Amino acid sequence: MLSNTKDVLENAQRDKHGVAAFNVYSLETVQAAISVAEKENQPVIIALGERYFPTVDVEGFSAMVRAMADKASVPVSLHLDHAYEKESIIRAIRCGFSSVMFDGSAYNLDENMRLTKEIVEIAHMAGVSVEAEIGSLARGAFSDEEEGDGILTDPKSAKEFVAETGVDFLAAAIGTAHGMYKGEPKIELDLLDRIRQDIDVPLVLHGGSGTPEDKMKQAIQKGICKINVNTEISMAAVSHLQAYFENKEMVHLSTVMAEMQQSIEPVMTKFVKLFANK
Repeated sequence: MLSNTKDVLENAQRDKHGVAAFNVYSLETVQAAISVAEKENQPVIIALGERYFPTVDVEGFSAMVRAMADKASVPVSLHLDHAYEKESIIRAIRCGFSSVMFDGSAYNLDENMRLTKEIVEIAHMAGVSVEAEIGSLARGAFSDEEEGDGILTDPKSAKEFVAETGVDFLAAAIGTAHGMYKGEPKIELDLLDRIRQDIDVPLVLHGGSGTPEDKMKQAIQKGICKINVNTEISMAAVSHLQAYFENKEMVHLSTVMAEMQQSIEPVMTKFVKLFANK
């Protein structure tokens, strides 16, 4: 069933578990995410980044995901990830996304609040929930995200931001990175505690790939409800394809893609189980 992301995350917040938000770019990645969620009886968030708009027909993609969600036995949300342009957000709202993320982290606090508030007003009129970000993540290895400055979230600014904008959930920068870490990760769980004390909306952790499992478990217990995962899924798929073509003769594309989907499902399963505290 297609579900509003806010409802999914408020349930997770109440029950102290996390929900996987898998970045996807194809039929196979969507099918893998929903299949794994159903097998584990857990909700899942299908996240399409604005950066994929040039290669993914957004309206067609939305129709596909919503059709698959209608058949699913678990809650499935469709989320626009890291959008910087109002036009992209409006496009996603119009074609049925459950939630959108406006990333105004490159702006100063006042401008980020002003722009985010505008997006919240537009989205809420359509019953769509909104994610925003205070602070930003640095880019690690094998990521296709834009480079961030790695500035951590200030709890007082986060409190003001949520109160001023009415945002539904907030991405907190506590030391994770987009992509795989370059060196030892330094996750600031004490900072997460201070952020949690000041705001009551669900919190989001970007940069699930490569983050130590014990840190993610602790972060979930401290209030993280949504965890984004992208790079580890991409790496598993690309590694499978590299090995495939090194060891096999020419085969039909349908076979290649079906086996690629099978190769990423165990990685997704690992994350879904971890976040559900299984």
